[in-house]
Amino acid sequence: MTDPTSAQAFVAACRDAIGTAHVLTDSHDTAAFLTDWRRRYTGAACAVLLPGTPQEVAAIVKLAVEYRIAIVPQGGNTGLAGGATPDTSGAQAIVSLRRLNRVRDTDPHNNTITVEAGVLLADVQARADEAGRLFPLSLAAEGSCTIGGNLATNAGGTGVLRYGNTRELCLGLEVVTPQGELWDGLRGLRKDNTGYDLRDLFIGAEGTLGIITAAVMKLHPQPAARVTALAALASPHAALDFLSLAQRFAGPLLTGFELMSDFCVRLVGRHFPQMRYPFAESHGQVVLLELSDSESEEHGRALFERLMEHALESGLVDDAVVAANLAQSKAFWAMREHIPLAQAEEGLNIKHDIAVPISRIGHFIEETDAAIAQFVPGARMVTFGHLGDGNLHYNVQAPEGGDPKAFLKQYQSDINTIVYDNVHRHRGSISAEHGLGQLKVDEAMHYKQAVEVQMMKAVKRAFDPLNLMNPGKVIR
Repeated sequence: MTDPTSAQAFVAACRDAIGTAHVLTDSHDTAAFLTDWRRRYTGAACAVLLPGTPQEVAAIVKLAVEYRIAIVPQGGNTGLAGGATPDTSGAQAIVSLRRLNRVRDTDPHNNTITVEAGVLLADVQARADEAGRLFPLSLAAEGSCTIGGNLATNAGGTGVLRYGNTRELCLGLEVVTPQGELWDGLRGLRKDNTGYDLRDLFIGAEGTLGIITAAVMKLHPQPAARVTALAALASPHAALDFLSLAQRFAGPLLTGFELMSDFCVRLVGRHFPQMRYPFAESHGQVVLLELSDSESEEHGRALFERLMEHALESGLVDDAVVAANLAQSKAFWAMREHIPLAQAEEGLNIKHDIAVPISRIGHFIEETDAAIAQFVPGARMVTFGHLGDGNLHYNVQAPEGGDPKAFLKQYQSDINTIVYDNVHRHRGSISAEHGLGQLKVDEAMHYKQAVEVQMMKAVKRAFDPLNLMNPGKVIR
């Protein structure tokens, strides 16, 4: 345990390094940094530090090494796994990157943008748009999450099917190492075979190997038009067949393919009546799909119509509605994005952010639904997610009229085991896009092979031998 005297000396040294105004210790000032977005974890810290430059981040880390203070990097504090929340000892320090918020460069010819870690995702999107380009990473928290946090968790979002996760969108990084050295890897290169790919080690590491301070991110041409539709289907198996058909018709123009169970859509309508069920009859599943056309809206709509005509004639799709304008397209996406909000209104629930091979999704849902229904009769499955990349948010709501708190207390551990055992059996991952943080670290160690855990520990020891970088997260 850190000596309180050392913590006090560390805080005093940080005031000299970055200025008293940027070292927060009063509980009124630090409270917002100490609780995670879902309010699952609340920690304590000897200080919240707000450096304004990468050099100041490096100075803080050097002081942390000198005084043996563990540090917890934090971006927008919108994570869902507790990865940016300190422990309860009060001995750790939070390093908030929110003041590192400059867009350093936009290069339309190289299709890149260089941004600091504290830039909001929405601001990266806006600056790309000003340059006539698209930054395709998009997720519900884009108005408050930061690019550094997106990189630290390898965020996914709705465009992974075409553009990939955050890792695929990053060409270079600037990182402060656990020794307080500043690595400038901000190379906007798509080809660089000069040794180990250090960049990819830091992406998804949740600040356990170093602190990302800036990044070179890929940009893409702006699509000429987006065409959005909702399709009603009988089952996840039919949705998979429809995905294959859509990929055959549209190829890389298919940018979104979201699966929502009937109960998800009904739940949204229950708590947000303005978002009524989009079809006259009930259907097992609803798919939200989007094409981004580089030619014209007419071309995109014609392609969409051919796809839908074939899907309806073949019986894959039972019904469909194509957005007539941008407002309706936004309404379709709003329905999808309101599922977690509707769940929250319905009451506490058991959440899972999992991935399985796309071909196994139908079997996974059927088998896991049946196992949970047998274990907790009446439990309601809220299954939705990015079908095109195999990422499901497989959530379980208490039976109708049940006590959500009692449901969680009695069943959460066993339901997690049912879900994760089935994920493992289908060769999937217990965390697809939210990271491990402190929420899933023990489960991850349980399901990974021993040799894989050993390699991860070896990397951690090599980079951070003092275990000062976000300890207790990602790996034990």
